[in-house]
Amino acid sequence: MTDLKRPPLPHDFLPPVPSFTVTSEDVEPGATLKDAQVYAAGNTSPQLRWEGFPAGTKSFAVTCYDPDAPTGSGFWHWVLFDIPVSVTELPAGAGTGKFEGLPSGVHQARNDYGSKDFGGAAPPPGDGPHRYVFTVYAVDQEKLGPDSDASPAVVGFNLRFHTLGRAHLIGEYENPAEG
Repeated sequence: MTDLKRPPLPHDFLPPVPSFTVTSEDVEPGATLKDAQVYAAGNTSPQLRWEGFPAGTKSFAVTCYDPDAPTGSGFWHWVLFDIPVSVTELPAGAGTGKFEGLPSGVHQARNDYGSKDFGGAAPPPGDGPHRYVFTVYAVDQEKLGPDSDASPAVVGFNLRFHTLGRAHLIGEYENPAEG
């Protein structure tokens, strides 16, 4: 049964695919995000490592999505794709717009802040805890199709048809009410 106060996860509406493992030195499942992953404090993408992805994987995509944002459509914090299959780890800070630590050819689409990088957690004060879903997608082609000017929805549409497997970590963050 779905918690009526918390929207479902984005994967709940997609066809089932095999899962694999994603871990992080910076995000603990179900725990509060560190200040480094908060927009006003550090705004640094977390370190991520993955393994056990399906045979036939030709590239990866990584996203961070807040399904609890009070928008009616959630909030995309990070959309990274066309990561070569040889790359199975991203260092902390790889989500800057400078592409440090990323091989050439990787695309970062515009997030909902309007920039092509990682944008940290920033829920409205007093809105309660928000979930930040970091997802790694195993993709069946080297190039997903869109370029970095694509919206998160267009990237998600393409991932819907080219995902062989999916792994995710969920951290939380709450911005206390002011006053």
